[in-house]
Amino acid sequence: MPTRRVERGDVLGPEERLTREQALRMYTINNAYMTFEDDIKGSIEVGKLADLAVLSDDILNCPEDAIKDIRAETTILGGKIVHPQ
Repeated sequence: MPTRRVERGDVLGPEERLTREQALRMYTINNAYMTFEDDIKGSIEVGKLADLAVLSDDILNCPEDAIKDIRAETTILGGKIVHPQ
């Protein structure tokens, strides 16, 4: 989590926090790059797999404490809705 805040409220290693953009990139395009799949996934582009999730809130702009409560409302894999079914 970008906040690095633990249950007690302490922040562990605040100098190592990620921005929300960095965290999102880490789970999308960087992950695809690490598995040598960035030519087919990791970003929304013509010709790539349509794998994405529609979230319950704007992860980049919601209050920091609300990030943990965000849920996937719709999940699409290969262009097909798989959640909810």
